[in-house]
Amino acid sequence: MMRILNLTSVVERQLLRARQTRHTQAERVAARIVRDVQHRGDAALQAWTKKLDGLDLRRQPVWISRREIQTATKSVSPNFLRAVTHAARNVCRVAERQLPRPWQFEVQPGVRIGQSVQPIQSIGCYIPGGRHALVSTLVMTATPALLAGVARIIAVCPHPSPELLAAANTLGVSEIARIGGAQAIAALAYGTHSIPRVDKIFGPGNRFVTAAKQLISSDCAIDLPAGPTEAIVLASGGNPSWIAADLLAQAEHAPDAGSFLVTTSRTLAREVQTVVASQLQQLPSNNPAHVSIRRAGAILIAASLRDACDFINRFAPEHLSLPSADGVRGDLAKRCTASGTIFLGPYAAQPLGDYASGSNHVLPTGGWARRRGGLSAADFVKCISTQSISREGFNHLADDVQTLARSEGLVAHANAVEVRRSGVVRP
Repeated sequence: MMRILNLTSVVERQLLRARQTRHTQAERVAARIVRDVQHRGDAALQAWTKKLDGLDLRRQPVWISRREIQTATKSVSPNFLRAVTHAARNVCRVAERQLPRPWQFEVQPGVRIGQSVQPIQSIGCYIPGGRHALVSTLVMTATPALLAGVARIIAVCPHPSPELLAAANTLGVSEIARIGGAQAIAALAYGTHSIPRVDKIFGPGNRFVTAAKQLISSDCAIDLPAGPTEAIVLASGGNPSWIAADLLAQAEHAPDAGSFLVTTSRTLAREVQTVVASQLQQLPSNNPAHVSIRRAGAILIAASLRDACDFINRFAPEHLSLPSADGVRGDLAKRCTASGTIFLGPYAAQPLGDYASGSNHVLPTGGWARRRGGLSAADFVKCISTQSISREGFNHLADDVQTLARSEGLVAHANAVEVRRSGVVRP
């Protein structure tokens, strides 16, 4: 049964503390794996892969062959390939809007500043593959990377399904390694004999993968912490069946996925609780939602809409649904300022965004939505500033630059300007 709790400061602290505790525990485990792979390379990668994923990389190649990819593509249905193409097309259309553009303008006479946009050269796409390989994550990471012009895309997944391999072929991704977990993150970050080092790592994962990404982030760039799923539905009315279905859709990702209904209505709270229990019985007995909805989820009754919004902004969920009329108009969304993505209106089912709406499903978790939004095409490029300064521009800037440099005690800075004025280096 999904818990019904009054949203008090004590309950909020408990929810936030539980999230932090899980991260701290995962970080200790991930740190051991990362250090081992960093120091022992392939030997550690093989050992951890066998222990955690049941794969013996000494008996089967780490890289998926071209033949395997072609065989997989022939084995899947045309309907599946059409769905992948549809999803990728929408993700690409959104990514085109997100991609930074080069520009240049004259700040003042003789001073032209510009922006050059260059793709990151090599990336790793982490594809979760515990219970099932997440085809949608490959679409969400590879599609904007290809649009941005990334030269080398390496996908990693411990148990790549025929559907994943067929999707990779459809998208144009040919390098796929049979590895996963924190050990895959470490291999991509530091490189081993069999796995090349990449410039940046993308993709969501469980709490150990997320902890590993954060641990290596000083040595290899990462997109964002995208760990165990979080979803909040904020509603005081609406269709209990639809609300319950969205909560369970996110709860089935993992046993530690957090799904919450935040409401001011006790009536709706009880209705949703009943429907969640009913819909839960229709899911397979091994579905993680049976555990997560009880262990990590809750129905929270807020004293007011303002209290509800304040809590959401502090919690900063990965997904937020606003199914009411206020949600459709966008009025309520203006009050919710910290969320990875916001679904507006009753027909905006969360799985639509997970797969095919075009918005990216790689989203910040663990409170990171207070600091940044979801994955964007901009994450796959570097914006390099260019500065062109003529003699006229130099003359406009020189006096003030020397004044500022001397105020900081940086004599050489001031001298680098002076030599251009006089042509003589002053002692």
